Amino acid sequence: MTTLTSLWECFASLPDPRSPLGKRHPLPAILSLITVAVLCGARSLEAIAQFPRDRARGFGALLGFTRPDTPCKATLSNLLRCLDIERFEADLSAWIATRCGEQSPREIAIDGKALRGSADGSVPGVHLLAAYAPHLDTVLAQLRVDCKTNEHKAALELLQVLPLKGAVVTADAMFTHADFSRAVLQGGGDYILPVKDNQPQLLADITLAFETPPGLSPPAARPN
Repeated sequence: MTTLTSLWECFASLPDPRSPLGKRHPLPAILSLITVAVLCGARSLEAIAQFPRDRARGFGALLGFTRPDTPCKATLSNLLRCLDIERFEADLSAWIATRCGEQSPREIAIDGKALRGSADGSVPGVHLLAAYAPHLDTVLAQLRVDCKTNEHKAALELLQVLPLKGAVVTADAMFTHADFSRAVLQGGGDYILPVKDNQPQLLADITLAFETPPGLSPPAARPN
């Protein structure tokens, strides 16, 4: 049986990108604070930094902080800027897999969304492509993409790390391409994809296949 590790242990496995000089807070404690604060509705670094200060004395210790103070906004910002995001995503996905146990996803929905509130003036918002398993109520993996037009390429990368065997993959018409379908089949899965005007020949072939030729129409029923 797979031993379930805690999220704290997942965070502790990450390499700490900070210099040992002047480091005040453990990396797992900071990441735990960010996680708890965001789950409770914090939507900015200011709100995350304020979150433990609004709680009872000793709240920080429950998250793993070894000092009475907790990180300020600048500390949070500096850490997130230098954190290895790819390693973070990989370790987090591995932890999620242990939480799913022996269950395999029956359906995997792939979709891209811009993070609400991540845009700042002329700076575009963060766009993520995620693979969600409804049966497990879990995001299996996600990738950051430069913009919506790059989702197709990112999806091909995402399929390489997903447990596709026995699963049915769904997505919108943007992903209705031969290479996407081929990657799903090679992984042991199947797919349900819509066909729209971005695939005119395929759409015409499907429409023709479901049309009944006039010459083969059944004769009209004759009244008795």
